[in-house]
Amino acid sequence: MFFDVLLVILGFCFLIGGLAGCILPVIPGPPLSYIALLLLQATRFADFSSKFLWITAGITVVVTVIDYILPLWGTKKWGGSRAGTIGAMLGLLVGLFFSPIGIIAGPFVGAVVCELIAGRDSNAALRSGIGSFVGFLLGTAMKLTVCIAFAFYYIKELIF
Repeated sequence: MFFDVLLVILGFCFLIGGLAGCILPVIPGPPLSYIALLLLQATRFADFSSKFLWITAGITVVVTVIDYILPLWGTKKWGGSRAGTIGAMLGLLVGLFFSPIGIIAGPFVGAVVCELIAGRDSNAALRSGIGSFVGFLLGTAMKLTVCIAFAFYYIKELIF
């Protein structure tokens, strides 16, 4: 009984970490939320089917991979060049040191600055930055949706 309660508390901490990871790129949100489901499964309080666990594992992997691609895709989709894509990645890395604003503004500023350095006009550079920002927002929304769904199943299985 004590071990089960300990795993439930630890799983809840992983859920909170997963939700934080939706906003902070250094924390892998969906994988942490998935670990919470696995920890709950190890207790007597849950009985997830193996099919459910495999599907949620697949969702976790896909969302994690897509999250890294979306800002780059947004930069390209909105007319950014290779320089803008590289700038968005560099901006994200630098932005990590200035959380939380830096995480949001970093890819935008990085894409714009690198586009300008590459000789693109300011309108093209601005479009590239906006695309990077849109990609970041889409990735955040996607991760948040998955983590909230995992939290729902965690709480549902725990209570009912």
